[in-house]
Amino acid sequence: MEFAHLTVLSLFCLAFVGITATSPGEDYWQSIWPNTPLPKTFSDLLIPSGKTNSLPIKSEELKQYSTLFFEHDLHPGKNFILGNTNSVGSIIRPFTKSRQGVTDSIWLANKEKQSLEDFCYSPTAIAEHKHCVSSLKSMIDQVISHFGSTKIKAISSNFAPYQDQYVLEDVKKVGDNAVMCHRLNFEKVVFNCHQVRETTAYVVSLVASDGTKTKALTVCHHDTRGMNPELLYEALEVTPGTVPVCHFIGNKAAAWVPNHTADNLCVM
Repeated sequence: MEFAHLTVLSLFCLAFVGITATSPGEDYWQSIWPNTPLPKTFSDLLIPSGKTNSLPIKSEELKQYSTLFFEHDLHPGKNFILGNTNSVGSIIRPFTKSRQGVTDSIWLANKEKQSLEDFCYSPTAIAEHKHCVSSLKSMIDQVISHFGSTKIKAISSNFAPYQDQYVLEDVKKVGDNAVMCHRLNFEKVVFNCHQVRETTAYVVSLVASDGTKTKALTVCHHDTRGMNPELLYEALEVTPGTVPVCHFIGNKAAAWVPNHTADNLCVM
């Protein structure tokens, strides 16, 4: 299957953060990308240091992160039910095991509940490089250092609230080996920025059962040796290291990729 590359970023922008008083993190953002609004995905990083908020990812939103499928499922007309597997034959089955957590639950062999410190200092998965960041400046410095350039862009999802059933309309490739930064589901504001090699990121256009149109960031892993074998077998009846496996990325995360266009950095 051949996918078109994403070229017109202005077609894929999320709502941006409207803040009257600027913060140090926002000022730092503007110093690097002048006249570029801060994406809403990163708004939690403007919460003053030391303060916490409620858990950022609600139970109904966890399904955005835990839907697994094959790369060949990315085609117009494909039906998806968040939190379910629909890639083995024509049967749609709910998962029988709890999969609390965000994207990392796919990669961590030990799915027992971890503290924030335990997670951030735990060993990485195969071919993964990760960093926990608690400020916007730290995230910016980390991704710029990784890419060696400020010519990068962040892309995210905008799943419709309380909608679980979608039909895929279109697929666009946005880049390979992206750096993913997603909010960890702890009260303290911390994002996990990590790169897993041998991955491809896509933006897929979806239509919900009520007609709402949305965009979803999707990552396909071509090297799945580090994935949880029980999870893969229950979801897709495959074993790690055999075939590419994909999953959606929820609204509290973004993929950083090189920006090869003349458009301003923006987030879908």
